[in-house]
Amino acid sequence: MKKGQTKGEKGLNHRVHTRLSSKELITLKSIIRQTKDETISSAVRKIIIGKPIKVFVHDETTDILIESLAAIRSEINAIGVNINQLTKSYNTYPEQVRKDYFAKLAFHHYSRLEPSITQLLAIMSKLNAKWLQK
Repeated sequence: MKKGQTKGEKGLNHRVHTRLSSKELITLKSIIRQTKDETISSAVRKIIIGKPIKVFVHDETTDILIESLAAIRSEINAIGVNINQLTKSYNTYPEQVRKDYFAKLAFHHYSRLEPSITQLLAIMSKLNAKWLQK
């Protein structure tokens, strides 16, 4: 891109000079650091014409919750795979004794889901409280 051009705009030919106090410059630079692909010139241009500047905030506490959700997901997935394998074995053998055995094992694995589901619901309620604030 040529100097004096921005995405989607024809030549920007007119310069406007201004002075800022140290505090104002620090504020402007902090706003620019929180945006994506924003320069001082484009930010000032948006401020002058009244366009919104999108500021992105990263909350590190959410990262911990998301990691916990990923761990719970893999645990629930592993239990589900075990239950599927036991269901296949249940349907493979015609003897009632073997069917009872596999049903009992499947129920044991199913009962191991409850703590994971409880933990999942607790994490989801924290995320709901954070994301659905008014």
